[in-house]
Amino acid sequence: MKLLEQLARARRWDTEDRQILDQVQRIADEIIAPNAEHTDRTGDFPWENVRAINELGLNMLFVPEQYGGLGMSYALYLEVVSIITEACASTGIIYATNFHGMKPLIQYGNDEQRTRLLPRIAEGGLGALAITETTAGSDATGMKTRFTPDGDDIIVQGSKIFISNGDVADLYLLFGKWSTIEDPKRAISVLILEKGTPGFEVVSKEHKMGHNGSSTCGLAFDDCRVPRTNLLGEPGDGLRILLASLNKSRPSVAAHARGIARAAFKDMVAYGNDRVQGGKRVLDFQGNQFTLANLASELLMVERWIDYVAELVDGGVDDMGLEASIAKLRASDLAMAMATECVQFHGGYGYCQDYRAERLMRDAKITQIWEGTNQIHRQLIGRSFLNK
Repeated sequence: MKLLEQLARARRWDTEDRQILDQVQRIADEIIAPNAEHTDRTGDFPWENVRAINELGLNMLFVPEQYGGLGMSYALYLEVVSIITEACASTGIIYATNFHGMKPLIQYGNDEQRTRLLPRIAEGGLGALAITETTAGSDATGMKTRFTPDGDDIIVQGSKIFISNGDVADLYLLFGKWSTIEDPKRAISVLILEKGTPGFEVVSKEHKMGHNGSSTCGLAFDDCRVPRTNLLGEPGDGLRILLASLNKSRPSVAAHARGIARAAFKDMVAYGNDRVQGGKRVLDFQGNQFTLANLASELLMVERWIDYVAELVDGGVDDMGLEASIAKLRASDLAMAMATECVQFHGGYGYCQDYRAERLMRDAKITQIWEGTNQIHRQLIGRSFLNK
């Protein structure tokens, strides 16, 4: 663990940051981690964990001060995501989804929208990001949900699938196509849908491989009437907002994957030092040392790259899509590799629920899929080398 400890010391958190992180680590150790096995086994939404997060006011970290928040750094937010996720991946993505859904409101909403809506999140409300449809996965232009203007309102008709926090959110960042714009890219628009809107319904809840405590739902919109004042920007601004927002949410998913990788790495080291086979500890075998050395090296590189991306965001750099893709790609691939080797280190025990190794492996897989599959990210990175 010495290398990770040195890395942690190298991060230059100020006193306020350090106090926040210490408090997050405390609730992670005392509340979130002890609930993780029950949450995974039962699929119950971890309200106790969410309450603990809200008591610390962690939603306030990324909300500007003028709207009831603290306006802390993106780097601090990413570290909080990793700490929570290391304790419980389901709780980590519940918390991160608040940011994914509400950051575009912060960045692209007007003052009236931010003043009216953001205090709900700062006070502990949950957010959701609604993009995916049966015809629109990695290609958002395939979405069918329609926004039809009607005086001071917008009529929403359509459906979404695979929506995290879908049945518990208070505010939904909802993407659809403006009915009077024919071009499928130019038509994409975005609005805030509020909980309790007539015609809005949660129609299904997925039974998943992992992240069992995090709700993943299908949503339906049957002539939902949304005030036009909830439209972000102008009709047709949705694709621009979506692509820019992914630059912030993809490093967040990388931080989530980093939390899983940290958990698996620590479990491997602990078990490898304790478990004895053939008169030797598991980590006394050179092959296992090589495996751990490779994974530790990659983890340190991922840690540093996520720190670098956070510096770009905090420095006001907007054009960092490739850097965000690299962070998401490498962190999620590492999470899956680390969790797989963690199971292997534990042998037969790793395949059973006596240890959390098998849960980490199930939780790791989705990180390679959501926020753009890793195949898509490799394509985005590869295309950047083509001559324009």
